[in-house]
Amino acid sequence: MNYLIVDNLRIFAYHGVIPTENVVGGEYSVSLKIGYDFSQAARTDNIQDAINYAEICELIKEEMKRPSQLIENVAWRIQQAILSHFQQIETMELTVRKMHPPVPAQLEASAVVLNYARE
Repeated sequence: MNYLIVDNLRIFAYHGVIPTENVVGGEYSVSLKIGYDFSQAARTDNIQDAINYAEICELIKEEMKRPSQLIENVAWRIQQAILSHFQQIETMELTVRKMHPPVPAQLEASAVVLNYARE
């Protein structure tokens, strides 16, 4: 399996259960690992034969603009947007991290991970 990785895309967004999170916002990090056969792109050196990671980043940014209470919902929406745009994806692991969540603990991040495998 070949993989395309987008690692640690930082985005400021307005997600959370606590009302002030929807006003103040916070920093998020999105990473993903996409499995697909990119042998054609490797041979041709043509972006048309590849999954364009710049387009992936734009899809992620668009979904992050829509406020949600739960990062589970944000992650699911991102996954659905990417899968509907790129049918050649065979597997995907998507991680959405909420950096420095407002909890009474010293916590760098909380995160959800979604896995997808084509049946």
